[in-house]
Amino acid sequence: MCFITYNISEVKSKELVKLFEVEYYEKSDGTYPAEEFILSQDIKMQTKLFRLLELLELKGNELREPYSKSLSDGIFEIRAIQGNNITRVLYFFVVDKKIILTNGFVKKTQKTPENEIVLAKKYRKDYELRKGNL
Repeated sequence: MCFITYNISEVKSKELVKLFEVEYYEKSDGTYPAEEFILSQDIKMQTKLFRLLELLELKGNELREPYSKSLSDGIFEIRAIQGNNITRVLYFFVVDKKIILTNGFVKKTQKTPENEIVLAKKYRKDYELRKGNL
């Protein structure tokens, strides 16, 4: 299992209260699609995405647009823009205040591609089956 940690220089650590734990979904082959996507981005986009994930840990289900948006059936997206590049990382919530990042993509159309949402739902179902949450 892979955990995400951050370093926030402008806020004292004792003031931070992370309400949620953000994790990458791990496929049965040991790969982490969302992590691989984030790390494939340029450094500026990575910085934006990690900052948004930090905000997600702090705000969780209270995080709203323009940073986060509900898509369908419990699948949400983190929304990052850097210059002309628009990226999204999809995620879902599980009990014990966990957020699981499933997959990411570079947005090229107005609407989130349905195949990305379907993939996030597939990963969620696999996660629940392997964790015994169904």
